Amino acid sequence: MTAWTVRDAAIKLNGIKEIQMKWNQVEGNWEKFKGEVQQQWGKLTNDDMDVIHGKRKELAGRIQARYGKAADQVEKDIDTWLTRHH
Repeated sequence: MTAWTVRDAAIKLNGIKEIQMKWNQVEGNWEKFKGEVQQQWGKLTNDDMDVIHGKRKELAGRIQARYGKAADQVEKDIDTWLTRHH
């Protein structure tokens, strides 16, 4: 690896850790954030919100099911939402 790719990898790893830390806060404060999640993804029902209960994988699966999006796109959408709202 060159110095540039090592630096890029470190930046990406830090970004992943930051996203994970932010999601931990969402999960721990689900009641606070679920309204914002439902506002972003309006096809999610109250029952969906209860099942998701702050679990990112569950949220991603429900978004995929309701919107027919690919898994990688849903993950990007969640990351974008998380960055904007937290």
